[in-house]
Amino acid sequence: MQPFTNAITNLFGIQYPIIQAGMVWCSGWELAVAVSEAGGLGLIGAGSMQPEVLRLHIQRCKAATNKPFGVNVPLLYSKIDQTLAVLADEQVKIVFTSAGNPKTWTAWLQEQGMTVVHVVSSVKFAKKSEDAGVNAVVAEGFEAGGHNGREETTTFCLIPAVRDAVHIPLLAAGGIATGRALLAAMVLGADGGQIGSRFAASLESSAHQNFKDKIVQTEEGDTELVMKQLTPVRLIKNDFYRAVKTAELQGANPETLQELLGKGRSKKGMFEGDMVTGELEIGQVAMQIKEILPAGEIVKQIWQEFLACQKIFLQKV
Repeated sequence: MQPFTNAITNLFGIQYPIIQAGMVWCSGWELAVAVSEAGGLGLIGAGSMQPEVLRLHIQRCKAATNKPFGVNVPLLYSKIDQTLAVLADEQVKIVFTSAGNPKTWTAWLQEQGMTVVHVVSSVKFAKKSEDAGVNAVVAEGFEAGGHNGREETTTFCLIPAVRDAVHIPLLAAGGIATGRALLAAMVLGADGGQIGSRFAASLESSAHQNFKDKIVQTEEGDTELVMKQLTPVRLIKNDFYRAVKTAELQGANPETLQELLGKGRSKKGMFEGDMVTGELEIGQVAMQIKEILPAGEIVKQIWQEFLACQKIFLQKV
């Protein structure tokens, strides 16, 4: 496929501006390697890993590929000091931070030789991230799976607004699973796309097969953003979702929702395969995903469609 160069490919040293999101219970070293080997940027999802488990995944990733890869780290993680120490020890070059204040760790991470990208859901936090000195931002719209912003701003509205507000490289996330969606995001001002749901349903995803099968069965309207009083999260509608929805309609407070959520609920669903009472985090774009493919094939399909749609777009203008 033809070469492509822009701010994102230059920043990460990759072939295509396609980033695989670091998703809890889905993004182990095998998925990161597969995406990076295919020319994108694979990310290990540290949010579901103890520090020493993360170290093992990083070491296996380094042994399996010489292509760039990164790690996604939620900054509110209880063992954040230990987790970031592992990244420094293992000389990780790229880190995507989320769920916290980028000002706290960005300078230290960059002193360790890391390129730092922060995930935001609003223009306000994009500006704060730029002020904190991050190298790039991911602007994630309301359509995205997993934990989401309270503003409920859609990707189509968020990307141009963030592009007008900051001057650093910008990745779009939320609702991107195809080449045409990637092109649309880049026309709106993004320099590339971060893709989660599509890679969650890949062969190399560490998610349980039941969850992958559930993703490809998902239709329009089968997901919803809930737990807005606690931490907003987009879920597939199952018995656990319905219990949360009922509690919210009855006026449940954050403490009641936390008790209902309990511990290990997302692991139970996405990693252990309980499709009834587990927490099933996925984006609205799951409705477009109809088959489970190797991650490298997904990268290839996305880029080929991007080029084809780009050609059509240029003919129209």
